[in-house]
Amino acid sequence: MIKMRSTLLIFIIIFSATSAMNSAYAHSLFNSAEEFYGGYRVQVATTPEFPQLNEPSQFLVRVTDADFEEVDNFTMGIRVFYNDQQVNAIPPTSIQDGHWDIDYVWKNPGNHIVYIDLYDMEGTKGTLTYSFNMGTQSPFGVIFIVAITVGALTFAVVMGYIYLPKYFKKSKS
Repeated sequence: MIKMRSTLLIFIIIFSATSAMNSAYAHSLFNSAEEFYGGYRVQVATTPEFPQLNEPSQFLVRVTDADFEEVDNFTMGIRVFYNDQQVNAIPPTSIQDGHWDIDYVWKNPGNHIVYIDLYDMEGTKGTLTYSFNMGTQSPFGVIFIVAITVGALTFAVVMGYIYLPKYFKKSKS
């Protein structure tokens, strides 16, 4: 039994060390998305990841070309829909960099459809419209916290089950 516990513990340590040696990638925001259309890629996210109602947050928008290079000098507008009704619009604005951070306050709970309009982009005719689902007050934030807590407690119980019997045997001797 002790040999099996030791083997399991060694396997967990080796697996953890192997995972640590792989490439690391940046954390993708939960309330984010990207869409490639018309030769341009638009990425959108919010900070905080789960915006709260009637509190300031930000739209983070990034526009790149087909080679993933940020596009300079373009005009962009944003329209926000809730239950198929337009609830807000940010008028077309000239952007000098490849990204735009704009303050926004969410008024309704749940899922919103956000349309990002790119105007007069090079090599295209008319307006390019990208659509994204964005949410507020997601229950998944609480679920993730609970899942991480349960995982940590389970790990502590398993480690206690492995090492506490050895500790008590030594203290009785």
